Amino acid sequence: MDLDTAIRLANERDMDLVEISPDASPPVCKIMDYGKFKFEKGKKLRESKKKQATVNIKEIKMRPMIDDHDYEFKVRNIRKFIADGDKVKITIRFRGREMAKPDLGMKVLNRLSEELNDVAKIESQPKLEGKQMIMVLAAV
Repeated sequence: MDLDTAIRLANERDMDLVEISPDASPPVCKIMDYGKFKFEKGKKLRESKKKQATVNIKEIKMRPMIDDHDYEFKVRNIRKFIADGDKVKITIRFRGREMAKPDLGMKVLNRLSEELNDVAKIESQPKLEGKQMIMVLAAV
């Protein structure tokens, strides 16, 4: 139908004339309540965002010569973070002469991965970056 008739029909129904496909020959239009359409579209978008799961990365910092009690406390925290669905980035920071023995940091990270293999898997293998060694764990 011609444009004037379409606009008149839309006005009679208290609705809007919305162009759907401008590239088509002839252009395709639809009579609808555009405000309601935008509201419904926004509602669907908000609903889909609610269902998205966000993954946080928690960081635990240690030293290569960490004491047993401190180590156990950090392991408990790591278990709690993984149970909440977060990833855990474990950083071993070396200072001074500790840089000469990176195998001490590797031992701590290997011990961690063995103790936590029931709840977590290694997402990123331990690697030395400057003065720190980093490993990332994620839930199984």
